[in-house]
Amino acid sequence: MGQRKGRPLDGILVLDKPAEMSSNKALQCAKRLYFAAKAGHTGSLDPLATGVLPLCFGEATKFSQYLLDADKAYASTFVLGESRTTGDAEGEVLASSDASALTREQLESALAAFRGDIDQVPSMYSAIKHEGQPLYKLARKGLEVERKVRQVRIHVLELRDFRPGTRAEVDVYLECSKGTYVRSIAEDLGAALGCGAYVSALRRTRAGPFTLEHCVSLQTLEALKNNEQLEQMDALLLPADTALDALPMVRLTESGGFYLRQGQPVLVPNAPHSGMVRVALETGQFLGIGEILDDGRVAPRRLIVTGR
Repeated sequence: MGQRKGRPLDGILVLDKPAEMSSNKALQCAKRLYFAAKAGHTGSLDPLATGVLPLCFGEATKFSQYLLDADKAYASTFVLGESRTTGDAEGEVLASSDASALTREQLESALAAFRGDIDQVPSMYSAIKHEGQPLYKLARKGLEVERKVRQVRIHVLELRDFRPGTRAEVDVYLECSKGTYVRSIAEDLGAALGCGAYVSALRRTRAGPFTLEHCVSLQTLEALKNNEQLEQMDALLLPADTALDALPMVRLTESGGFYLRQGQPVLVPNAPHSGMVRVALETGQFLGIGEILDDGRVAPRRLIVTGR
């Protein structure tokens, strides 16, 4: 096998994804700027959306599933009184109506139905794949396929602002489980109110442990690259285990770490009784993820390779 082109970088970059750019394009831009050998993103954001997009470099890609499975938070603006093919501002108008009679009370009442566990049918303009093809690619060809209903959980759904009018605008904030489609909430809300609705703005404010405060823009990276400030760029990468903050940490002696790296379960005093754990040496060096066995030992599950 040939050498992978690029630098063997490890870590997580929390990118503030720009609007009108696919998640994959944003990933490729960051990968090129870093000249990184290996990188992956942690679940797509719509091109229309901006905000928190964690990118995993090198060994951190082993833990991207934990970010894929993590809860997310969004700030969004819905336009009421119009429905569009895509459920967002990029689509063509399907139907229009006058939303000027809508009151804040009606909105609050309708939003209540979307809190807790709800069923959603993913949009044809989502990135879910059907026989290897993203649905949005099929939709753009004028095709429609049956989508399975999926249950998602909306932990928080707040009405932040309401601007009445023929095309009323609503600002909402929501915290939700993975796989939640904000466009579907807008469309279903529009249907419940009988006036249609679509998403005009969407910003992801949190993904797992990462928030907008962790975010770096492509412009910042480009400026550092142009000034050949590679060390400052690398310093923006967060350690791989920051994706796993929700997991308890266990620390091993040097010899315990040696045996774990050989694939052997090891005994750790005062470890949790069950579940997945982060594993590090007593020196602080992160080793990867382990699982507590029935006899209390920690078995290796996903270890990072060091000293490449």
